[in-house]
Amino acid sequence: MVFRISLALSMLLALHLPATAQSTFEAWRANFRTTALAQGIDPRLFDTAFQGVTPNEAVIGFDRFQPEFSKPIWDYLDTAVSQNRIREGRRNHRQLRRLLRRIETRYKVDTEIVTAIWGLESNYGQNRGSIYTIEALATLAFDGRRARYGTRQLIAALKILQAGHVAQAEMRGSWAGAMGHTQFIPTSFLALAVDYDGDGKRNIWAADPADALASTANYLRQNGWVQGQPWGVEVVLPRGFDYSKADINNRQSARYWRGLGVVRADGGALPTYSDAALLLPAGAGNPVFAVYKNFRVIQRYNNSVSYAMSVGHLADRIGGGGTFTTPWARTAAELTRNEIVELQTLLTARGFSTGGTDGVAGAKTRTAIIAFQRSLGIEADGFPSTALLTRLRG
Repeated sequence: MVFRISLALSMLLALHLPATAQSTFEAWRANFRTTALAQGIDPRLFDTAFQGVTPNEAVIGFDRFQPEFSKPIWDYLDTAVSQNRIREGRRNHRQLRRLLRRIETRYKVDTEIVTAIWGLESNYGQNRGSIYTIEALATLAFDGRRARYGTRQLIAALKILQAGHVAQAEMRGSWAGAMGHTQFIPTSFLALAVDYDGDGKRNIWAADPADALASTANYLRQNGWVQGQPWGVEVVLPRGFDYSKADINNRQSARYWRGLGVVRADGGALPTYSDAALLLPAGAGNPVFAVYKNFRVIQRYNNSVSYAMSVGHLADRIGGGGTFTTPWARTAAELTRNEIVELQTLLTARGFSTGGTDGVAGAKTRTAIIAFQRSLGIEADGFPSTALLTRLRG
């Protein structure tokens, strides 16, 4: 649910709309008003909510911004699980321990995970977003590239206003419409946010984070959270391990992995929880994790592997856990989108089909990489590295 970008970058990305944009927007708004009223939105509320709303140039800039590089997992974790964020997480966890324990008792979701999501989404409420949600979503719905998303979320946001959960002036959040302490998008709010304090409002925007934290716990519970079980544990693979088995979709029992020689990084036996998959977020020679059902539940909040790892690791650190046993190699640079397209093109040309050249290293690309690596007799970890691209170019 995270949609962030720096203020300095927003100034660089701001676009200049055509002179006819305002009249075009007014025509769109008139048509959308008919749609909204058909969905049960009161006409007076609609007109009030849209008063002064125009296309937000910064929102369009954010939406069209596609970073050329993605952060290596270690860089992502350095920021997401910084010493300051750990320290503030422990402080907030301690100060709100009674509230968090009551939430845990009701929703059966561990307090550290709720605190960690709060930390990742808004830095414990310090950065909840300042863009008027109706304007942000109206811009996305009008601009066209994400019209379906914008329209659906905008109707939901109007329903939230109509139900009185938040005053119009306080309905602010990210450029993509994510709101409050834990950055709910409007449809998720309507489906899963809760009125924890019993005041008749599901107020995730208030200074008091009770409703937001309870809503996050409910979100995780409804998506299958298993209380008391970890997101994952760091493991060590035996010499000669078949890296192709380390696939996020290859879920097996602890007995199966133990039989292959997989042990905890601290030397202990792999614990028996739900079926586990092995995750190599940076390829061979870097930390390896056995991830469980709760990892996939965190991904329902945000599907990024880096995000889910950050939430899980931050929760562990808030709870007193330490750093990973195996250090990150910190040598492999992330491929750019264009480089991944090149890699996919070269693999396909050599007979290892990636199912397309979209610049996204998904499951089919990983399978092709593994097949190519096996053909060379090297470790088949399926990781799209610069070294691999160099070999393909040769």
